[in-house]
Amino acid sequence: MPRTRNPYPPEFREQLVALARVGRSVEDLAREFEPCAATIHGWIKQADRDGGRRDDGATSQEREELRRLRRENRQLRQERDILAKAAAWFAQSDAMSSRSSSS
Repeated sequence: MPRTRNPYPPEFREQLVALARVGRSVEDLAREFEPCAATIHGWIKQADRDGGRRDDGATSQEREELRRLRRENRQLRQERDILAKAAAWFAQSDAMSSRSSSS
């Protein structure tokens, strides 16, 4: 079973980011709630990127689009490989049948 990337619901992450922005220490939030301080810092950075306050990385929307495009690319490569194998098989089969009909 695949591990979920982030087990915390978006609402929970948003609440902790909001608490940090109004002055609560990230370390206090980490002690009071389960995520470690580094995780909360990461959420704050990502929220800043999403809000246009940082430009040192991809926004959540860009990251999701990249994941979708990678998944689509992987699927298209698999389909291409299957079609190439099928074309080779049909070409070989066609060559075999033309040899047997010419004898």
